Amino acid sequence: MNDVFRPVLRQSLSDDLAQRVKQLIQSEKHQPGDRLPAISELARRFGVGHPTLREALKKLETLGVVDIRHGSGMYVGRNHNMLLVSNPIFEGAVTKKLLVDLIEARMAIELKSVALAAENATEEELDGMSESLANAGQNFGDDAALNVANMSFHRRIAVGSGNTVICQVLEVLSNLFKDEQQLILDIHGSRAKDHQEHLGILEALRKKDAALAIERMRAHLEGVRDALLRWDPSETPAKR
Repeated sequence: MNDVFRPVLRQSLSDDLAQRVKQLIQSEKHQPGDRLPAISELARRFGVGHPTLREALKKLETLGVVDIRHGSGMYVGRNHNMLLVSNPIFEGAVTKKLLVDLIEARMAIELKSVALAAENATEEELDGMSESLANAGQNFGDDAALNVANMSFHRRIAVGSGNTVICQVLEVLSNLFKDEQQLILDIHGSRAKDHQEHLGILEALRKKDAALAIERMRAHLEGVRDALLRWDPSETPAKR
């Protein structure tokens, strides 16, 4: 088997909980806007700790399966019927080709994603994207937090596209190659420029200008790809 991909076939506890919460929504025939049990009640029902449950609910919230309203409670989201795919975990050597392949795969998905989001994203979803970028802007000095915020922005665009398959494919890619995304951030290097490009994409989405959103997303991802193509691992090893 190729050393780059050595599958470890297991499902994380948070993925398992996300599936169980979704099954609860289906079994009780909840509809978008219906209120769900409190987090403390769900933790008791599933026999898990609050931190693990919150991790699962955060994933469901990002995908639009649930809507968590601080101070009010948790509600069924508009994407409650979304198929949840558990993310296998791959281990192996990271190569320059793997990182370039990852960005090119994202380009194929995200150009369509951003075009659809320009047409379909709600104001609430756009505000969620803005929140992700605000978090990114506060974490230029913390690469791990910055990577989480940046990928949250891209996932929220996918949710705003209204296409559940695109949303799920990007979610799987993001989780499958979480460490590799962190390496790409380290290699790309220009955090401020990257952030400004993200803000430009959001501006195009708020204008509902699909052509401009595609142009800016393409320029953004091509810039990352070009930085990877220029990268010489033997001269500048990536941190891991």
